[in-house]
Amino acid sequence: MNARRQRGLWGVSGISKSQASKLCQDIDERVNSFLDRRIEGDWPYLWLDATYLKVRENGRIVSVAAIIATAVNTEGKREILGLGPSEAAVFWLDFLRSLEKRGLKGVKLVISDAHEGLKAAIAQVFKASWQRCRVHFMRNALAHVSKAEHSMVSAAIRSVFAQDKQAAASQTWRHVADQLRQRFGKLAALMDEAEADVIAFMAFPRAHWSKLHSTNPIERLNKEVKRRADVVGIFPNEPSIRRLVGAILLEQNDEWQLQHRYISLETMTGRAEQATSLPKIAA
Repeated sequence: MNARRQRGLWGVSGISKSQASKLCQDIDERVNSFLDRRIEGDWPYLWLDATYLKVRENGRIVSVAAIIATAVNTEGKREILGLGPSEAAVFWLDFLRSLEKRGLKGVKLVISDAHEGLKAAIAQVFKASWQRCRVHFMRNALAHVSKAEHSMVSAAIRSVFAQDKQAAASQTWRHVADQLRQRFGKLAALMDEAEADVIAFMAFPRAHWSKLHSTNPIERLNKEVKRRADVVGIFPNEPSIRRLVGAILLEQNDEWQLQHRYISLETMTGRAEQATSLPKIAA
């Protein structure tokens, strides 16, 4: 955050306790207005990811997941839509419902890591497909083989993503899983279970694939949040997390609005007609 922005948002040093309290109140009002704002229009693509922060709770220091939701609308513009305090299974349903209550609609694909309860919550709230983060899946897959075999296995799985059609990718995926099955039974079983979720993005326009296959776009935002939060170290309570992280997200969202569209308007216009054979999600 630049110096001018800091003075406008956080105030200056050497202020009294009452002034500090008033400053926090003003920040809370701005942050809450941003995070609770009405969501207008349709948002086909939704990304969810977490960053972990330390907070004091009942005399102990615990790790809390700050869940950040970003999305792209039908005009190809990206915005930060929400911030949540946990990633427990019960949380996902409540969080997605809160986004829906604020107006989030038209969601076709949700991109995230594999979180307990999230897939079912997506199906229940938005009736949308789920894209399991390809980067995280690859890490999980390689955990089932020795380091000496990482290059061979990763190259085999990457051959799936070199295909230009979802049907061809599905066929290649099963072929690779069968090739690996005898030596790496657990890896093959993981591939059997994850197939539809890891290649879900391929049901959408090819021009969008590089943005849809992983949570990398939002992870860059999470790294910035983590960098700023490290200055604090340990947060005194969860409201202080919402205050600081919310202010960072507000600043980032403002910057995004000054940038070019995240996905071109031309390809977004043709999205609905081009997205076919959407993978079904089991609730």
